[in-house]
Amino acid sequence: MTIEVVNTTPIEGQKPGTSGLRKKTRVFMQPTYLENFVQATFNAIGGAKGKCFVVGGDGRFLNRPAIQTILKMAAANGAAKVIVGQNGLLSTPAASHLIRQNQTDGGLILSASHNPGGIDQDFGVKFNTANGGPAPEGVTDSIYLQTQSLDHYSILQAPDVDLGTTGTQAIGTMQVDIVDPVTDYQALMETLFDFDKIRALFISGFTIRFDAMHAVTGPYATAILQDALGAPSGSVVNAIPLEDFGGGHPDPNPVWAKEIIDLMMSDTAPDFGAASDGDGDRNMVLGRGIYVTPSDSLAVLAANAHLAPGYRDGIAGVARSMPTSLASDRVAAKLGINSYETPTGWKFFGNLLDAGMVTLCGEESAGTGSNHVREKDGLWAVLLWLNILAERRESVTGVLTDHWQIYGRDYYSRHDYEAVPSDAANQLMSELRSKLSDLAGQSFAGLNIVSADEFSYLDPVDGSVSENQGVRINFTGDARAVLRLSGTGTEGATLRVYLEQFAPCGANHFKDPQDVLEKVRNATSIIIGIERHTGRTNPDVMT
Repeated sequence: MTIEVVNTTPIEGQKPGTSGLRKKTRVFMQPTYLENFVQATFNAIGGAKGKCFVVGGDGRFLNRPAIQTILKMAAANGAAKVIVGQNGLLSTPAASHLIRQNQTDGGLILSASHNPGGIDQDFGVKFNTANGGPAPEGVTDSIYLQTQSLDHYSILQAPDVDLGTTGTQAIGTMQVDIVDPVTDYQALMETLFDFDKIRALFISGFTIRFDAMHAVTGPYATAILQDALGAPSGSVVNAIPLEDFGGGHPDPNPVWAKEIIDLMMSDTAPDFGAASDGDGDRNMVLGRGIYVTPSDSLAVLAANAHLAPGYRDGIAGVARSMPTSLASDRVAAKLGINSYETPTGWKFFGNLLDAGMVTLCGEESAGTGSNHVREKDGLWAVLLWLNILAERRESVTGVLTDHWQIYGRDYYSRHDYEAVPSDAANQLMSELRSKLSDLAGQSFAGLNIVSADEFSYLDPVDGSVSENQGVRINFTGDARAVLRLSGTGTEGATLRVYLEQFAPCGANHFKDPQDVLEKVRNATSIIIGIERHTGRTNPDVMT
């Protein structure tokens, strides 16, 4: 029986971004809170009647109960079919692939990405549209408006679906297909990469350690790296997804993935190291004794993508988020292809990918992807690196050394000041914006400012304009600083400060990045007054 429930828990006025709605888990557990957002989503897309959706998540606490609620609401709203990952699991890129492969009307992905999980941690829900990518601003605006006026939601009173058994079930008149979360994704990877070549690399004695961080990529990495490609058993660690990610923070960076960092910097390091995040869309890549920054990784992949079967004809172009280093631009210039600088957010890449204007794209926050889906894809990046190493038969250090000799090196670091009180963070940015026009020509800590502006993006596909996307400060000597506030957390604001210094071809490219960036860091700190506004003398996370 379908029932209509009067809504009693509005969404606290928060507009969902491209990463969806993120809150503390206990907020989502409030009566009618999740239901409000799901009904608002259905209403915003013109209803669910007769439509097909994909549903799955990263396995964090509340994942399964939330899926049961979504299924009953989809049935009550007249959906024809929902495809669900077995046990409620689907990595974000795998969900994007299923949406595209099955030509569904979109999908609901349950995740708070790289944020911690558990009853006292974070939860999130986002809607991806029919192209497999995050909902554009027009859709998220509509969802937000619906949450402000919604007075009821519809839900079917029915038994829970058995999420543990693959096959077709029914809930009311709606078909529910429970699918193996790995099978279709692995088949896609086999069309892109030379599995025989990578298999031969492992047979030759090449070693790998992949840290799944007790998150969703564990089953994917085990099935593909160990079972299909022949990496030795135990190469994938922390492979079982847990509701609280084993008490860890599933963010693949040198702070939260310290275990694999320590291993890769030790005398017993394998040839290759990697990690992925909560929902499987981010990656970290390491070689023996070396960490590959996400910006460098994007550039290396762009320069070498043609070595993998799926990209043998070359790439149409490359796009990067504005805070990402200029390394990929240098590759694009040498290859004679277009490069694009976009705001942070995968939806901007989606337009370029759909238009065939780019093939690869990436963000400095460890997200890299291509036109195979409309999300960033952590395991895909690892497999492309492996395909390149299998073809070149060089170490990660060797590949990077060669790359820097050809293109130069963009020394790069991101400093995160987390959970800054929103008022203080907004005041900092407001004060900085007020003096941007006066900064050019001034000198700070021995560096002269060439230009300073607030990044605005004109989308070359749909003509939309996105303003106030972060501050850029360009110094003499090919140095740059970028500042922006991030909304990926659930408490306060995160101030992100990005520092960059270019070293041309022929220079010593193995200096300590923090030493190289010291002048840029000092100048930037003075300009924005971090300590004065936040009380912080050092960042919480430095990558």
